[in-house]
Amino acid sequence: MSRLILAAIFASIIGALANDDRVAQTMSVQQLPSEGATPSLRGATQWLNSPPLSTTALRGKVVLVSFWTYTCINWRRSLPYIRAWQRKYGDHGLVVVGVHTPEFGFEANVDNVRREAERMDVSYPIAIDNNYAIWRDFDNNYWPALYLIDGRGQIRYHQFGEGNYERSETIIQTLLAENGGEHIPAGTVTVQAAGAEASADWSDLRSNENYLGYNRSLGFSSPGGLVRNKSKTYSYPTRFALNTWALAGDWTAGNDRVTLGGSHGTIAYRFHARDLHVVMGAAVSGASIPFRILIDGRAPGAAHGSDTDALGNGMLREERMYQLIRQMTPIHDRDVEIVFLGAGAKAFAVTFG
Repeated sequence: MSRLILAAIFASIIGALANDDRVAQTMSVQQLPSEGATPSLRGATQWLNSPPLSTTALRGKVVLVSFWTYTCINWRRSLPYIRAWQRKYGDHGLVVVGVHTPEFGFEANVDNVRREAERMDVSYPIAIDNNYAIWRDFDNNYWPALYLIDGRGQIRYHQFGEGNYERSETIIQTLLAENGGEHIPAGTVTVQAAGAEASADWSDLRSNENYLGYNRSLGFSSPGGLVRNKSKTYSYPTRFALNTWALAGDWTAGNDRVTLGGSHGTIAYRFHARDLHVVMGAAVSGASIPFRILIDGRAPGAAHGSDTDALGNGMLREERMYQLIRQMTPIHDRDVEIVFLGAGAKAFAVTFG
């Protein structure tokens, strides 16, 4: 039997199997109940990367709606998949819409969102949801949150938080097929995420996200506690327990942040995780504040993050999430000190990975 005949037979078998698999996937998706019609996008206060979009204009397309805020580490780790899906399926009927709903006040600054979207290669349409109108219409409560909408405008699937990427992609494929798409790429994407976008080391993560303002902070251990909205000179406790933190120097604790008043101040944290990130920035727009990190009293060396060097040096400028530490295994409890060398440093939250 010639190679051409064998090739034809194999192609026929593979095609049949692929069609059977596509039918099975489509049937599975058809069994997903509708979660209701897509809410309006009219609540957007502004659009980036696109003219204003409406649910009516999107009818006939498969739509992925991604709720995000640019300092959220959980969203950052899902972004490589969203970018990959946009590139893989954008020519096959998928439209990605990012809804940026701010967690911190500075994230409502559209110039900040535009800068970070460009820096992180977020090229799909972005609805600025500063009034939480779209958030409320979707009855959403999470960053990140993903909603998949079929060609009839019905929400067919949602994913809250990270993970389930293969499941989400399979549903994208089958919704596209259900919508009449042809030659839809098979398989699931493989991403090579780096920096803050790399998946967390879930097996060795024993520290949870924490806020530094007095409203939601946990584990603060400087003597006397946080004083609300007043300058205070803080000092370290005699010892740190895991997942506790402290201040040293002249700081003012606000509702959602701590702000350094003196020319020298420190945040210390005892944690157990591969990665440590801090949401922070300079109080004065355009200012640059040098800082240095120490791990167990020493320069981080190879354990430095993408925003610090091997000596621990970094520069605080715009308000965003900074990756300070990426350790190598084995992971142990560590003490980190962030030493700021200039007044006006602001810190909002600490996250881990």
